Amino acid sequence: MIGSTNDHLAMAPSDSAPRDGKPARATSLRRILGLAAVAIAGLGVLLFGIGYVRFAAMIDGRERTDTPRTDAIVVVTGGAQRVGDAIGLLGAERGQRLLISGVNEKTGREELAKLNPASRDLLTCCVDLDYRARNTIGNAIETRRWVRRHGFRSLLVVTSNYHMPRTLAEFGHAMPGVELVAHPVVTDHVDTSGWWNRWSVVKVLAPEYAKYLVARVRSLLETDPETSRLSVIIGGRKPVSPKPADMLGPAAEKRTRLLGQHRHEG
Repeated sequence: MIGSTNDHLAMAPSDSAPRDGKPARATSLRRILGLAAVAIAGLGVLLFGIGYVRFAAMIDGRERTDTPRTDAIVVVTGGAQRVGDAIGLLGAERGQRLLISGVNEKTGREELAKLNPASRDLLTCCVDLDYRARNTIGNAIETRRWVRRHGFRSLLVVTSNYHMPRTLAEFGHAMPGVELVAHPVVTDHVDTSGWWNRWSVVKVLAPEYAKYLVARVRSLLETDPETSRLSVIIGGRKPVSPKPADMLGPAAEKRTRLLGQHRHEG
């Protein structure tokens, strides 16, 4: 019958209609997952922002005037003023000996003496140069070797104020038994007093804060930065040069040239 046929056709399910509600449930699940991802990302940005504010606020905007005396001094290279201040602290007897860590392979004592002519005698007697460290992790490793070699128990750490939190995190991880005293160097290059409204400051502090977070997390996952593969992955290469210390620097280059001359003459 015509009526029954129409009834049958009317009751036939459409191919485009959802079956058992599965497509609708899948769409709802994707929407929920998307909203959750957005919420997590937003929370991450919020926490990063709060942490950044705390990080920027704790950076010293003024240099210390009451620097205590320690067993030794270490300065992490990265600015001429850092080295000059560290040599001045050595001259003021704030430490017995000074390590300049991360020195460029082409820079020797003579170049440093030209930049600090009044401290030539100190550079000769009481300053050690580290050419092996390639980054802040390497600075911590090489400083630990130096501290152990001399038996120091307290260390005055000299670096830029914005770099100090990460430096102390790396040094504290590498040398948990050594007392670390911060001596931040303040320069006009990065005026941290305007960290909230100056793009020139934000673009320095924000990446530094991210590196600081990585250093803190890494210290929870590894026992020794010297044997950690994380240190290599994060830095893109080994934190210290594989070359022996006596093969680096202008003195090594001079010895190599003299050896070549002797062989040629022979």
